[in-house]
Amino acid sequence: MKPYTPPFIIAEIGCNHKGDMEIAKELIKVAKIFCNVDAVKFQKRNNKELLTEAQYNQPHPNPSNAYGETYGLHREFLEFTLEQHQVLKAYCEEMDIMYASSVWDVTSAKEIASLNPNFIKIPSACNNNFEMLDWLCEHYMGDIHISTGMTTKTEMETLVQFFCDKNRNKDVVLYNCTSGYPVPFEDVCLLDINLLLENYQEKVKHIGFSGHHLGIAVDVAAYTLGAPIIERHYTIDRTWKGTDHAASLEPMGLRKLARDLHAVHKALTYKSRDILPIEQVQRDKLKNKK
Repeated sequence: MKPYTPPFIIAEIGCNHKGDMEIAKELIKVAKIFCNVDAVKFQKRNNKELLTEAQYNQPHPNPSNAYGETYGLHREFLEFTLEQHQVLKAYCEEMDIMYASSVWDVTSAKEIASLNPNFIKIPSACNNNFEMLDWLCEHYMGDIHISTGMTTKTEMETLVQFFCDKNRNKDVVLYNCTSGYPVPFEDVCLLDINLLLENYQEKVKHIGFSGHHLGIAVDVAAYTLGAPIIERHYTIDRTWKGTDHAASLEPMGLRKLARDLHAVHKALTYKSRDILPIEQVQRDKLKNKK
């Protein structure tokens, strides 16, 4: 059995910054200094491109989470410009933590690719946007991370074959994911990681896990099953207004997750000899010598 790849932990800020650059920077700083994770991830949307006029002008489905009078204005309030993303990427570099972003449409893909991040994420909702995926394959040379929530096995096969045909499959990280906020444990379906490994481990760069559940136990199990890249939604305060906060980890939870994943990585080895040096002392003292 191959040794386990060290865990790579992504704190997904998404739009949990509430449209405030200072909160976004605070989330970056805390993720690096206090939580000890490897990357933070934002998101970029062109709302006029994504939404129909009717969708843009309809009320938010949950008014208590709304930051605008219509769903479109709510999304615009939470959206950072390309220039703001550039500032956030520079701040990440200053803090020595990796910057990344999800992209939801072709325009956003082009904008974020212009910043040349190490990876770009494709959310589950957009993994069938082949116009966007095609553009990224042709023009963006970094890794492409893709969530597979609300995706059939046939669609997944088509998706991976698309990247194989483009000769970009070795730049792909395929995430096990269930799309829900939050997801009850019985719907996390961790054993689907085994299916992804069985079907795609030799085709893609890594298998990852993107969790929307509560707590941190599930992520450790996902890593142990063979998903070294772990992504979790992250916020300063789970009671803040917004859809994603309730399914997010606060700083202490994210810190404990990083601690536990690194501890488990150290523990996932075989004994190098029958009696380890730490055991020899106890053997000499305790083992029956008759």
